[in-house]
Amino acid sequence: MPATDPDSGPPDPGLTDEFSTVLVGITRLVRRRLRQELTVPRLRGAQVELLRLVAANPGLRVSAAAKELCLAGNSVSTLVNQLVAEGLLLREVDPADRRAALLRVTPAAAERLDSWSAKRKALVGELLAELPAGDREALAAALPAMRRLAAGLQGWDGQADTGTGGADEGAGGDDDTGDDEDEEGMTNDGP
Repeated sequence: MPATDPDSGPPDPGLTDEFSTVLVGITRLVRRRLRQELTVPRLRGAQVELLRLVAANPGLRVSAAAKELCLAGNSVSTLVNQLVAEGLLLREVDPADRRAALLRVTPAAAERLDSWSAKRKALVGELLAELPAGDREALAAALPAMRRLAAGLQGWDGQADTGTGGADEGAGGDDDTGDDEDEEGMTNDGP
């Protein structure tokens, strides 16, 4: 991650620990609060990530999805099969290469992702409204630094983030570990 001020020295270890703990905690608590309203089975984090990726890139090939998600092709194929069976993903034969499949989200998946996002925005909006104006201003002032932090993370493995993850968007899914008690993971939450 590139440093904007090489003379600033290393960050305070207490800051790094508290920042990551608070960030993950907020994400977990928002996700849990929203999950209380779910009327459909939760999706796993990798399923949500794949749905978001395909929603952002309709007609994406399975191989391209695997590369973007840094997963093995057979793992993505398994996710595709699960989501097709749940009626959330469409798999079409690529007319340019009949051996390849093109992926598209179903209207049900798009509605589910949109609904989760709207509910998340409403919840966070309510929580922010309860904060004093000075706290809201401090959070707004921190956003550029947080975006730079996210950009630095995106560049670490050479993979570009398409915005398919998002600790703040989702479909009720778990993180990439599948462990509900340690949920964050690749900014994946969802319905």
